Amino acid sequence: MRVRFAGIELRNPILAASGTFGYGIEFEEIVSLDRIGGLVTKGLSREPMDGNPAPRLIETASGMLNSIGLQNIGVQAFIESKLPQLAKYRGCAVIANVFGYTVKDYVAVIQALNAAEGIAAYEVNASCPNTKHGGQVFGTDMVELATLVFAAKEVAQKRPNSRPVIVKLSPNVTSIAEMAAVAEQAGADGLSLVNTFLAMGIDAKTRRPRIANVTAGLSGPAIKPIALRMVYEAAKAVKIPILGLGGIVVAEDAVEFLLAGATAVQVGTASYADPRAVERLAKGLEQWCVKHDVDKVASLTGGLEVAPTAN
Repeated sequence: MRVRFAGIELRNPILAASGTFGYGIEFEEIVSLDRIGGLVTKGLSREPMDGNPAPRLIETASGMLNSIGLQNIGVQAFIESKLPQLAKYRGCAVIANVFGYTVKDYVAVIQALNAAEGIAAYEVNASCPNTKHGGQVFGTDMVELATLVFAAKEVAQKRPNSRPVIVKLSPNVTSIAEMAAVAEQAGADGLSLVNTFLAMGIDAKTRRPRIANVTAGLSGPAIKPIALRMVYEAAKAVKIPILGLGGIVVAEDAVEFLLAGATAVQVGTASYADPRAVERLAKGLEQWCVKHDVDKVASLTGGLEVAPTAN
């Protein structure tokens, strides 16, 4: 069940996704952290953030809309109060999700984390608007994305033991393959695909938005077919490994992402319905492999068999 991702050895390819698993330690009485491949923390910013006003999370027909607004305790509080508690789970890779509204914000967060122990990698959230350049989302502009990734990689390498930089791309683009290639060329060691899709909900009776911020991110089973397609396209365009996510609920969902080209997967929205989903999926994937005579789960990556196109 072990896989290697950007130089990190994972016990198994099932990780908890950012924003759905707190800082990890909050789940220790519910989930056996030593039985999952790893976890990605809530997004960490330079200073604490309160997030958006309520309502900011609603259920949809096959998923949910969220506009939490990246609420978090700030990088320093995470280092002091959360990270030390995760040290006892040495087999669970802790990946720190970082974000900001300028490149300097991202750099400052990574610099702070560089001084801390117990982190396996950085996941750079490229779906944030660059306020210094008119609010253009980093992950939807090639120049902005390349600038961000290059800066993040440069500061991550300044640590004595350099940590991998994983870039979480925005799916709200024309070509995910092009953006994946840009991230790779700028120095990314891996990719996370995909983040939430921009969406909205309306209350027909009140004629008002169902989310206070009007628009929100759509996640859950509804986005899985699109996420699979994006992982497949990105995997064909780059050589760096991919973390696939988007609507994974059962073991076969995870297998599909691996076959599409992912090396490992993240479980997000499923944790809201079942707080033990990530552990259940880790066990379920192992059982699936045994049932289908798969000796090494890593052999599934990129194993999609596509019939040749007729001339």
